[in-house]
Amino acid sequence: MEVTMFNDIAWAMAPAQGQGADGGSTIMSFLPLILIFVVFYFLLIRPQQKKAKEQKQMLESLKRGDKVVTSGGIYAVIEAVGTTTVTLKIAENVKVKFGKAFIAAIRPASEED
Repeated sequence: MEVTMFNDIAWAMAPAQGQGADGGSTIMSFLPLILIFVVFYFLLIRPQQKKAKEQKQMLESLKRGDKVVTSGGIYAVIEAVGTTTVTLKIAENVKVKFGKAFIAAIRPASEED
């Protein structure tokens, strides 16, 4: 008697003949997830990659005499450039060594101090 009851439940849970027989409905069920991933790619991932690429190019193009701003907000002029460090002049006779990664931006040469 109990076996028949579980068998009836299994048949009741099974999809009808027309439902789920083809792979089209499976693809349609994943379509919202695919669309969400595409939206995230174009709104979040791609702009982040573009900004990281621009930052890397900016760090590679640093040279002596460039006016820069550090990530801590210090305005300075580059005195020397190493492979991973930069020596910055922040005032007369005051030089500080920073990691290249902490240079946030290059200021235009026309900008006043």
